Amino acid sequence: MSAHTIPVFFGGLDYLASAVLLLDAGHRVCYANSAAENLLAVTGRSLIGHPLEQAAPHSASLQRALASAETNDWGYTGQNVEIRRDDRRIMHLHCTVTPLHCREVPDVRLLVELQPIDQQLKASREERLLEQQQASRELILNLAHEVKNPLGGIRGAAQLLERELDNPCFREYTQVIVAEADRLQNLMQRLLSPHRAALQAGPINIHDVLERVRSLLLLEYPDALDIQRDYDASLPELAGDREQLIQVFLNIARNAAQALEGKGEIEFQTRIARQVTFARRRFRLALDVAIIDNGPGIPEDFRERMFYPLVSGRPEGTGLGLTLAQSFVQQHQGSIECESRPGRTCFRVHLPIEQA
Repeated sequence: MSAHTIPVFFGGLDYLASAVLLLDAGHRVCYANSAAENLLAVTGRSLIGHPLEQAAPHSASLQRALASAETNDWGYTGQNVEIRRDDRRIMHLHCTVTPLHCREVPDVRLLVELQPIDQQLKASREERLLEQQQASRELILNLAHEVKNPLGGIRGAAQLLERELDNPCFREYTQVIVAEADRLQNLMQRLLSPHRAALQAGPINIHDVLERVRSLLLLEYPDALDIQRDYDASLPELAGDREQLIQVFLNIARNAAQALEGKGEIEFQTRIARQVTFARRRFRLALDVAIIDNGPGIPEDFRERMFYPLVSGRPEGTGLGLTLAQSFVQQHQGSIECESRPGRTCFRVHLPIEQA
């Protein structure tokens, strides 16, 4: 069968959000849409002509679904099919296998549709979190405005009082007031700055951004921090604000280094994502940037709150790093998410390459 035959009859499948594959009698892949490439984290070239099991190894439930549909010549639906990708990520999918009898493409025997069972829940959760975070940002913005003005008065009064006092001990107290007022002023300015900053967009190579972050971290932790790189060199440039994106990945990577106490391994990974949806907007291509560390992990009860302003997992933290990162990513119409377990924490940032 010609390699161009499949797209003629089934090319419209490429516009679906669900992963769709067409298999022959030997369960070799004849066609895979963009969503399937994205879900299985492989390119079409490595899928076409190869058994599906090669892209989803050790998936007994998927093999049973294929065999059942083939044996009974009837559609099969599996509610919790588990597959393990090459990157060791385990996914639970809703799987539908449909036998095909098409005279135009007789080699195609099965149509397989795969969809993460938590996809709808995830979309709903993202919308809820966006609403909560927007409300939190508005609250913090208003609070910062209210706090900033009295701080100036407190600082000025302390300086005037210091001039009137002869006792050096009292001057020490006024200096503490001034220093603490300055610290709070700086905190308020950091809270207000992302709302004021305009996006300075230009063509960006994401690997240049990550290399800048890597060099800064290695200067900060020169001894025992190992930063590995797994880059897809074929990634195109995107339009974005270079300084903002450096801040995004620096904040995430610095959190990882702090969790490792400067001793451990961090990996920067880049991939392409196809047919992705962010905040109900559909994009054909996006960058998938992952920052992975082998630290202790993030407690589950903290993950829901870690992007909120002034929420920190460290006593000395300000709780602004991830808040700023998320704000800048949203300005780029992207998304940021986190998966964590002891020994592996992965922050994944998606940035659309083209307009919705």
